[in-house]
Amino acid sequence: MSSDDGREAAPEGAEQLALIRETVRKAKGPRARPRTWRGAALAEELPVARVLVDKGLLHLDRLFDYAVPAAMDAEARPGVRVRVRFGAGEREGRREGGGLINGYVVERRADSDFPGTLAPLAQVLSPEPVLGAQLLDLCQAVADRYAGALADVVQLALPPRMARAEKKPSPEPLPPPSAPEAGSWARYANGPGLLTALAGGGAPRAVWTALPGPDWPDELARALAAALAAGRGALAVLPDGRAAARVDEALTALVGRGRHVLLTADAGPEARYRRWLAVSRGAVRGVVGTRAAAFAPVRDLGLAAIWDDADTSHADDRAPQPHAREILALRAAREHTGLLVGGHACSVEAARYVESGWAQPVAAPRETVRAAAPLVRTVGDSEQARDAAARAARLPTLAWQVAREGLRAGPVLVQVPRRGYAPRLACARCRAPARCARCAGPLVGEGRREALVCGWCATREHAWRCPECGGTRLRAQVVGARRTAEELGRAFPSVPVRTSGRDHVLARVPDAPALVVSTPGAEPVAEGGYAAALLLDGWALLNRPDLRAGEEALRRWLTAAALVRGSAAGGVAAVVADPAQRPVQALVRWDPAGFAGTELAERAELGFPPVSRMAAVWGPGEAVTAFVGDAGLPPSTEVLGPVPVPVPESPGGRGAAGGGPAPGESWERVLLRVPPGHGAALAAALKAAQASRMARRTGPPLRIRIDPPDIG
Repeated sequence: MSSDDGREAAPEGAEQLALIRETVRKAKGPRARPRTWRGAALAEELPVARVLVDKGLLHLDRLFDYAVPAAMDAEARPGVRVRVRFGAGEREGRREGGGLINGYVVERRADSDFPGTLAPLAQVLSPEPVLGAQLLDLCQAVADRYAGALADVVQLALPPRMARAEKKPSPEPLPPPSAPEAGSWARYANGPGLLTALAGGGAPRAVWTALPGPDWPDELARALAAALAAGRGALAVLPDGRAAARVDEALTALVGRGRHVLLTADAGPEARYRRWLAVSRGAVRGVVGTRAAAFAPVRDLGLAAIWDDADTSHADDRAPQPHAREILALRAAREHTGLLVGGHACSVEAARYVESGWAQPVAAPRETVRAAAPLVRTVGDSEQARDAAARAARLPTLAWQVAREGLRAGPVLVQVPRRGYAPRLACARCRAPARCARCAGPLVGEGRREALVCGWCATREHAWRCPECGGTRLRAQVVGARRTAEELGRAFPSVPVRTSGRDHVLARVPDAPALVVSTPGAEPVAEGGYAAALLLDGWALLNRPDLRAGEEALRRWLTAAALVRGSAAGGVAAVVADPAQRPVQALVRWDPAGFAGTELAERAELGFPPVSRMAAVWGPGEAVTAFVGDAGLPPSTEVLGPVPVPVPESPGGRGAAGGGPAPGESWERVLLRVPPGHGAALAAALKAAQASRMARRTGPPLRIRIDPPDIG
């Protein structure tokens, strides 16, 4: 066993040792056949296998050479799963002992640069090549972008092996389906052209602002069917299993069964692996699934699509925590495939795709939007202050009226924000968030201007003044609303009240009068659409200490209001939030693309993502400071912080260094910001510094995350 540059050595003198070994290797010339201990007979051709061990540690993030026994020659092909001995001690110059660990054969070679004795492969777990060259290249690109270990990304990309599923043959591939009709895509200015380009084998990139209503699953399915009609592959990533099931049903209705698979956790490990194998073997070229499906090895991919890309479910919580949108964007660039980023809302990242010209917008004319969207009514703070019903029951009179009138025509959706948002400060006069004058981060404190401190860069603010209205008084906004189901049940005793959220999520509700109380993201679909929707406690979403607070609030409101009947059919949505807030105005106008464009312009002016690239480093204070100082960051890096952060319960990811936090330990976080074009250099520097630190086994655990979604 060896690494790419020979046996492991201490970090000190590693470059000199590598130079000596390279000189000796050139002097001797390449060996025709490597040596292996225990006298195992080697394969006649290409007797060396380069193996990616499934270790997930940055300082071991490289390939290792093993000898290929003759008995394994036929099965030890690139891409197969193997077992190898790893972590052995040395005895008389030989690598012996060590525990068995899983790995993947990446390459077969005729010789090895390792001057010592190679250990043989211990076992070929399966002759099924699951890690193809294209998938490996994608995993490496994702690992580099997120400063992670290749083995960690491969673990995200490949489902667990199920031997029984591998033994079953996959069905024969079906011929391409016929190109679909434009259908409801005709409502969009560039919709028919998008389908025509996909059906013709093109690779268009588009940001699609979907109209409200129930048609988006069919529209997304038609885009996938157009790519399949060209004889190419098609892939759609949805935020949850309910949305994936709707697109799966729509695509089945268009192209029939056997041309695509549904990859979600709901299918169970064996069924999911069997479907994944059908994709890997080329038996099917269509995939609909959740975030892990972004890695699906679809052959000759023609379209990669993602729905509601700003949903936090698209970001994996396992190291290195990649985002499905970025994975698909990498695939579009590397595999020359089409990309479709769609949703009722428009993320700032998607707006940047359009602003840079990398993708084209697909949207409906304004008159079509106005007819499809419900009428949006607002209730501001001043109205609530004068409203006795709002003071007593947290539900303004207007909301009661909308609910009462809506129940006469059908079900009414009531969206209530989740619990547990952190307190923040805002101007007592105009409710504008209190932000740092240096970096525009959120100010935190006890509500006294002399005690304010920035949550990003730790700069103290001694004389804060609201830039919007000039006010100097602050108010604390404690976010976290109580459930309103009981209050609504008492107010409407003859109407059934259903709840959806957390452990019990409803998929559909009938077209009958009912109150459906839901948390954001758990809204069930109503047959025929909701007659009305109440979007409560808007301040709880808008006043979160988060860069994306406004964007996320608008996304959640649009997602819920899109389930309501159009204004032509009498649909009404009432939002309880300050009408002067920009997200509320965008909701009233139903203009998500305009809001995203304005947000993008402001972030560009302030140097915020996605215009810039950011990384978060957190851990014990002294360790964070030392790490940042020694990391060799690009000269353009701006360091924000450190600031105190809560101590996590356990370290994240397999690549975390050391054990968990020590009792009584205090943690800090530093944000690192670089301008456009320097993100790759920042990620490479952090990855190298973390790998060196882990190899030396020094210091407490540190965490690193590229593009953190909650930078405060």
